[in-house]
Amino acid sequence: MRMTKSTDHQMPELDFNTPALKRHRKIRALKDRMAGMGIAVGGSSVILAVLLICFYLLYEVAPLFSSASIDAEASYTLPAEDQGESLYLTTEEQAEVGMRVTSNGSIVFFSVADGSVIDTVKNLRTEKVTAFAVESDTSRLMAFGYEDGKALIVKHDYRISYPDSKRKITPVVEYPYGEDAVDVTDFAIRKLTLRDGSDSLTMAAIGDTSSAITKVTKDVNFITEEVELSEQSEPLPFVPDVASMLLSGNQRYLYVATRSGAMSEFDLRDFDNIELKNELSLFKDDATKLVSMSYLLGKSSIMVADSSGRVSQWFNVRNDETNEEKLTFIRDVKQPVALVDLAMEQRRKGFATLDERGLVAIYNATSTRQVLNEKLSDNSARLISFAPRANGLLLEDSKGLHFFRVDNEHPEVSWSSLWGKVWYEGYQEPTYTWQSSAANNDFEPKYSLMPLAFGTLKAAFYAMLMAVPLAICGAIYTAYFMAPALRRKIKPVIELMEALPTVILGFLAGLFFAPFLEENLVATFSILVILPVGILLFAYLWSRLPQQIRWLVPEGWQPLVLIPVVVFLAWFCLALSPIVELNVFDGNVRGWITNDLGITFDQRNALVVGFAMGFAVIPTIFSITEDAIFSVPKSLTQGSLALGATYWQTMTRVVLPTASPGIFSAIMIGMGRAVGETMIVLMATGNTPIMDVNIFEGMRTLAANLAVEVPESEVGSSHYRILFLAAFVLFIFTFIVNTIAETVRQHLRKKYGSL
Repeated sequence: MRMTKSTDHQMPELDFNTPALKRHRKIRALKDRMAGMGIAVGGSSVILAVLLICFYLLYEVAPLFSSASIDAEASYTLPAEDQGESLYLTTEEQAEVGMRVTSNGSIVFFSVADGSVIDTVKNLRTEKVTAFAVESDTSRLMAFGYEDGKALIVKHDYRISYPDSKRKITPVVEYPYGEDAVDVTDFAIRKLTLRDGSDSLTMAAIGDTSSAITKVTKDVNFITEEVELSEQSEPLPFVPDVASMLLSGNQRYLYVATRSGAMSEFDLRDFDNIELKNELSLFKDDATKLVSMSYLLGKSSIMVADSSGRVSQWFNVRNDETNEEKLTFIRDVKQPVALVDLAMEQRRKGFATLDERGLVAIYNATSTRQVLNEKLSDNSARLISFAPRANGLLLEDSKGLHFFRVDNEHPEVSWSSLWGKVWYEGYQEPTYTWQSSAANNDFEPKYSLMPLAFGTLKAAFYAMLMAVPLAICGAIYTAYFMAPALRRKIKPVIELMEALPTVILGFLAGLFFAPFLEENLVATFSILVILPVGILLFAYLWSRLPQQIRWLVPEGWQPLVLIPVVVFLAWFCLALSPIVELNVFDGNVRGWITNDLGITFDQRNALVVGFAMGFAVIPTIFSITEDAIFSVPKSLTQGSLALGATYWQTMTRVVLPTASPGIFSAIMIGMGRAVGETMIVLMATGNTPIMDVNIFEGMRTLAANLAVEVPESEVGSSHYRILFLAAFVLFIFTFIVNTIAETVRQHLRKKYGSL
């Protein structure tokens, strides 16, 4: 009897639309949408933050390149017009009280707001005023020359008081060399110039047919406070048709210029034997005539205005071979029509020109930047003058006086001064220079960003020169050849190095490694040569050992064998260094580098930065590179080996091309780290803003400069905004590096992604 069993079972149907599953799918979809929105918002926020940083930097930088503005504030008839024509115009510090020197020797003080006369100081002498001179706007010292050959020295000053809690400015006239005129010469003075020093006053005078120079020494009795003057006069070679004269700030040189532009330079060092040092021509053609000649702030640069509309700058340049100074043309600016007057700023290297059209142009001498070019008078303008703070301008024309408010915050900044060579006063040639401050009030800030940009690239180059080979080679061996157990120990240790504060690395580099390097230069360079050669030689000898010996070390653990080799080679170089230095370099390798090779050696230099910053960058490059190599699919490696390729061939032709996008990204990220590094370069380089590829000299980077100078800069000043410009340059540089990195990475990924 045959038994049959039914095996017909029906599988139960799964219901995917149960309320619980529906709720689960809805919750999952909601989570996915929220996660997507979160990622999108986060990514957009990052982009927005970067853009906001960029726009904020531009917001702070933009005023640097804005033009000056000028607004008319007051106009009135000439105060005390009956006293004669104006010889000189100026105002006090607050630009509330103005002063006008007249042709009859009177000094008229007036209100700048409405032109009302505050006080008039009449000429103390009855003799006719035949010459007038101003030492400088800042010293407020003036001199009247008379027809009897005497000169009266006058100084205007201002007293501030606060009656009823209101500021009151009272002008006063002082006579620092007495109310009696000083004997200068025995002829009528036609042209006069003066320069006051700590112990003497020098005046040069020219008459119709004669010229002379006088030195006045003032002795003050400390008991009676009586002033005794002693005068020494010497004749000068006569120069006809003189238009202007200037005495140098140190009273050493006298410059006499004719109307045709012939300049005579006299050396006053030996007052008893005055020599004609040099003769030169200020103009290229005979038709051009001299309009005005005056010193720029600092009394180093002579500004010459002529009838062709040109203003040229001249100052003494020292010759290294002869050690002599020579008055040299530096730069010029040009207006299309003849100039009428020239006015100097009292606290900056700026000046203003007035031409025949009544047009006023304001320039900065160093940057040659024109910040204003505006017509201020329709009548025959004669004189212009800056207020002490350069925030006001007095202009005199045929209708009277006009006062203008000037807003000119950053005239010293231009693209040429930031990125080009500039010929600064006292320099022998145009240079790239960063020097933002000094103790002298006459100091001219130097804001060239080129040394900072160069220093940034220099520091990054030497750091990458050390870091890239070590990091990439180490990553290759760790990811591909090293035993997994050893890799799990080595990789975290190297990555942990990245956690070291850079201030510690900078501290050690500046205070320990830099002196050590200086004392062991031979050992340092020996290590750089002997260590790689010694490791390769040891590897070759190791490969020639019997297999029984080599098999004692497990596969992938061979690096441990190198540790005593590296230690021995380093010790050998250090032990050999004194012997080599004594026998080859006479015991002073630094002196040999400096004296024999002519290479400047600073203790804190690019070599120190290369080691210190390279040490800081290595973990970053190593970690990313190692991950990229280790992430190459094992199937590619195994396939290559199965086809007969060696481990080295597989590494160079399969693994490295596949990992190349990650390797390149690692290099770029490391370079970005090096470019933005602050503390290491700040503490290990000497922080000197120079442009020199010399590995034994330091540098100053953009990041280090920001860290040093931002806390000390005045908010809103040119220095402050230029630092923001430096930050913007650093931002743009990083952006360019990252863009190039991403472009190349995508290209490499596309090229080798099919492997």
